[in-house]
Amino acid sequence: MKVLMLNGSPRAHGNTSIALSEMEKIFTEKGIETEIIQVGNKDIRGCIACGTCGKAGKCVFDDLVNETAPKFEACDGLVVGSPVYYASANATLIAFLDRLFYSSHFDKTMKVGASVVVARRGGLSATFDELNKYFTITGMPVASSQYWNSVHGREPGEAAQDAEGLQTMRALARNMAFLMESIALGKEKYGLPEKEPFCRTNFIR
Repeated sequence: MKVLMLNGSPRAHGNTSIALSEMEKIFTEKGIETEIIQVGNKDIRGCIACGTCGKAGKCVFDDLVNETAPKFEACDGLVVGSPVYYASANATLIAFLDRLFYSSHFDKTMKVGASVVVARRGGLSATFDELNKYFTITGMPVASSQYWNSVHGREPGEAAQDAEGLQTMRALARNMAFLMESIALGKEKYGLPEKEPFCRTNFIR
């Protein structure tokens, strides 16, 4: 099993990294391979709705998004971590996720997703909801924990003092591992859920 972890913070070794690393410890204990990709300090432009990916099978902008897509396809679970800016995720991360999910056309059904958010004080639940929407639009089960998947900390390193937040990360990793293992067994016996042809309707006809 493999989990891909995206660090959406511009600080590679900041509080978001502490939260993800706490999860990584549990995954390692359970023999699950992990890879952390640093996203938040990269130069990632947003989607321009050009439609090129529909023909080429990849984004027209050949950057970290296209490098990450095959790793996303190969993984069993995806963890997306972000600091909170104005009750929202880091804009660089959002640009990355928009393009990654839209331009990669492989079936994401039953890959397990988990979002992790870090803030000094507020905006955590709004950012948590924002990130989870990428999973719920693509048939990815969302891993939960004992609380919303959040850790508090402002200055680099302060997240290490949030005992409850770190425990939440460990519980999240254990729950995520259980989900991935259970889904793998279920796929062996039952396969993936049946899908109907997609019915697309527009509000303006």
